[in-house]
Amino acid sequence: MAAGSSTGTRRAQGGGDTEGGDGAKQPSGRRAAAMGAAALGGALALTAAVVSPAAAAPQGHGQGAQTRYVALGDSYTSGPVIPTQVDAGCARSDHNYPSLVAAADHVADFTDVSCGGATTVEMWKPQGTNGPQLDALDHNTTLVTLQIGGNDIGFGSIIATCAGLTASNPVGSPCKDHFGAGGFDQLTLNVLKTAPKVSEVLRAIHQRSPRARVVVVGYPDLLPDNGVPCTSAVVPFAAGDFPYLRDTEKKLNAMLRIEALLHGDEYVDTYGPTVGHDMCKAPGERWIEPLVPAAPAAPAHPNALGEQAMAQAVLDRVDGHGRGHRV
Repeated sequence: MAAGSSTGTRRAQGGGDTEGGDGAKQPSGRRAAAMGAAALGGALALTAAVVSPAAAAPQGHGQGAQTRYVALGDSYTSGPVIPTQVDAGCARSDHNYPSLVAAADHVADFTDVSCGGATTVEMWKPQGTNGPQLDALDHNTTLVTLQIGGNDIGFGSIIATCAGLTASNPVGSPCKDHFGAGGFDQLTLNVLKTAPKVSEVLRAIHQRSPRARVVVVGYPDLLPDNGVPCTSAVVPFAAGDFPYLRDTEKKLNAMLRIEALLHGDEYVDTYGPTVGHDMCKAPGERWIEPLVPAAPAAPAHPNALGEQAMAQAVLDRVDGHGRGHRV
């Protein structure tokens, strides 16, 4: 429609709401973002109320020797630094959770194309020597796990930004204030923007592998679930930002659960099983390493114990709760 058309949408003076051709006011960009953030909060609360981990899809036993399994994902899937690294370009370990699941279930065929740093874009585009992750799928694939979205919302930059702001107000919430400076929470908006990207990935998986059982894997508990801070040189976040970062991760996981539900797929909660083993805990007790790791793992990533915990959560789901193989 021509820009000068009287029926087109026009901006009201002062940068407020816009008005459509029928005279109805439409929210401005900032207000729309705030409304979207509020809508996400409501959707997450509704989903938490009506969708239990077991309700997203019917349970069933794993197929064992008949399973042709493909793992897609980012560094939480690939297991950077964890021995033994089998793909330096993608920081992929042979003891990441997909490898442990494949070994425990004795699958007939296993392909792991997870890659550190991957976003939803890398499902369709090469990442170094790693081809598009979706290319690993075909009509013979019977099981797919997908763990993606953390890098889409800016995981690495969030960690760096929040750690860098701590000195400005170590007992406050400088990170929350920074990401909320525009009048709405930017990280909540990032989660909202990532939802349709995850949705498109799930559609593409079903197109390529229509017979596959698709399991969306959430992210494990990084910081204390009770919000109690442990600010230190190795966990350098301001006291008030611990609950903020915890809630941001919960929003990401809730979005992944919703997308799985909407596509008729399954969701694996790795947050619940890892509560109490966050990066604030002592070495040996923690399954997530702090920003200065003491065990072989990337900063703010699962160590070998964390990958084992995620593998067990996946096995409990694909083999049936209480009947899964043990890692």
